[in-house]
Amino acid sequence: MSEVARAAGVSKNTVSLALRDSVRISAATRAKIVGIAQEMGYRLNPTVACLMAELRQSRSPRFQATLALINGNEDRDALTRHPTIPHYVAGCRRRASQLGYALDEFWLHDPELSVKRWLSILRARGIRGLLIVGLMKAKHLPEPMAAVWDEFPAVVTGVRTRKPALSFACADHHGLALTAFERALAAGYRRPGLVLDPVIDELIEGRFTAGYMTGQMKLLGKGARLAPFTAIRDARQNVEGFREWLGKARPDVLFTLYHEVERWLTQLGLQAGRDIGLIQYEWRADHSHWAGMDQRNDLVGEAAVDMLVSMVQHGEKGPPACPRATLITSQWVDGRTAQCGSFHAI
Repeated sequence: MSEVARAAGVSKNTVSLALRDSVRISAATRAKIVGIAQEMGYRLNPTVACLMAELRQSRSPRFQATLALINGNEDRDALTRHPTIPHYVAGCRRRASQLGYALDEFWLHDPELSVKRWLSILRARGIRGLLIVGLMKAKHLPEPMAAVWDEFPAVVTGVRTRKPALSFACADHHGLALTAFERALAAGYRRPGLVLDPVIDELIEGRFTAGYMTGQMKLLGKGARLAPFTAIRDARQNVEGFREWLGKARPDVLFTLYHEVERWLTQLGLQAGRDIGLIQYEWRADHSHWAGMDQRNDLVGEAAVDMLVSMVQHGEKGPPACPRATLITSQWVDGRTAQCGSFHAI
């Protein structure tokens, strides 16, 4: 490394940073040093590299750069008061801090920010990349902001975007639904039903339904395969349609995203966990008596930061030709709402 430093006319520390592709060194200098190292036949010692990495991790991280944390939700305050989004944010903050990156918050739908103003602020603050969280109703980003997406590397949490198509991190929704199905059968249930708004399922490209149907095809006979109940909005006004579906389909356990389903069952004289099972696709600690799948959206946020930092360090920007995806496996959580029992007729 000393010989490379002398040949390049820089310090050993600069060589070390350049060979680790650090953004603290300009792209031109990094390219020069890497070229000299290759010409001289320099090879990184993996044992020494591992040891140095451990030593660096034991120290407090130095400030690297600033990333933009963009709230993509229609609610300006969704980063703090939405039931799901704050978990992504917590993971983003934790991982960014570990890596030495600061986060500046922005709201995607801020009426006071034109595209020109967006670019001016992002450049002035030295923003190096964009983290987009909170897209809960759409998979596309505002077309007028194309100039923003073109100038910076960006990663989305929770969903895959199409316009533009960006790299993303999210829960493995298909694997989650299939695991929940397998857990239900292991508990003794034999007629699992799905209660899900198709708008939500479409947002994640049908992966909840796909996992549920995969479980049906792999693990159940045709007579036990039930069509999902999708009239969620109607049931919120009147549970009669939900009652009719229960009576015809006769499920003994329900998969859902909605805690209000427990209230619907109570209105119909049924007790979750005794008369019919309930399994939550997005388990949360504020309803800890439920059984379900913890999506670990905090880990999704961490993964998004890792992806973005890698893009920043490699000088990437703009929508990639082949967007990358990181899927996080969910964890099963036991609860009172999914104890094996007999289904009572309505």
